[in-house]
Amino acid sequence: MPDFPIKNSSDLVQLFLFFLPREKRIAIYRWKRGRKQFKKLSRADYVIVSCPKAGRTWLRVMISRFYSEKFQLPDVELLGFDNFHKLNPAIPRIFSTHDNYIQDFTGHRDDKRDFINKKVLLLVRDPRDVVVSQFFQWKHRMRPVKKALLSSLEDSPDVGVFEFATHPDHGIPRNMRFLAGWRDGLRQLDDHLIVRYEDLRANTATELERVLQFFDAECSREQVEDAVSFAAFERMRAREQQRSGGTERHSLAATDRGNPDSYKTRRAKIGGFVDYFDEQQIETINGLLDPDLLQFFGYATEEQDTRGVASRVAGS
Repeated sequence: MPDFPIKNSSDLVQLFLFFLPREKRIAIYRWKRGRKQFKKLSRADYVIVSCPKAGRTWLRVMISRFYSEKFQLPDVELLGFDNFHKLNPAIPRIFSTHDNYIQDFTGHRDDKRDFINKKVLLLVRDPRDVVVSQFFQWKHRMRPVKKALLSSLEDSPDVGVFEFATHPDHGIPRNMRFLAGWRDGLRQLDDHLIVRYEDLRANTATELERVLQFFDAECSREQVEDAVSFAAFERMRAREQQRSGGTERHSLAATDRGNPDSYKTRRAKIGGFVDYFDEQQIETINGLLDPDLLQFFGYATEEQDTRGVASRVAGS
């Protein structure tokens, strides 16, 4: 029997699955998650799609602050599909997804037909920065029961960020598959908006205003700037450290206050991947990238990009 703490009913279900063959238990888990998410997708007014660790939580905090202040909600918390809508029906149902389970329920793995007739915001980020954040999420924040169930990479002190980044199931290859699927899938959608994390960092108020307008929200510049200020990195980090307000309820709390890599709000640095790999490793990682795919989303892999990207956004 696996050795990890059982904290909730979800953990109990996942523990039960361990007594089944690996392929069967993963298929059941993914189907159940996919069914739950598809129900939300079907009812959603708008959809936010991103791969894990692309900055979606930060964006959701800003959106949450905007709606909370605009409609004077009784408690500032993180927007979670229809929780704000239940407090005030004028607030839309916004479904956030990494799009990693729905196809296991619908069987639609080769296209994005599940998202047709939905207004979809696609949030993207340089996959090299993404994979570093994903590593620390996997290392310090993923529940042991989920890691043991789904991860094909052994959780060992010997597993480093480069091994994670180049692993076919966890690293750059996985993120390339996500981007490729959405590049092709966007052709099926009538109404979508692409937002790059790097642009959101560089021109936060302008990009947030664009997002809110896509959600058909009437917003003033003052309201937008208030949301931006509320979700500033330093303030989010401080709230996470203090576990104040509603942050702990929404897993926006460090798993180890003394370990900066265990924070949900970790670095927010553009091009920070260069701090974790040597030149040869960066060359290997770049070799796993699809230049045409990255160009579609406005990214490059040239030598000058690798060396200069970290300084593009001052203070980020």
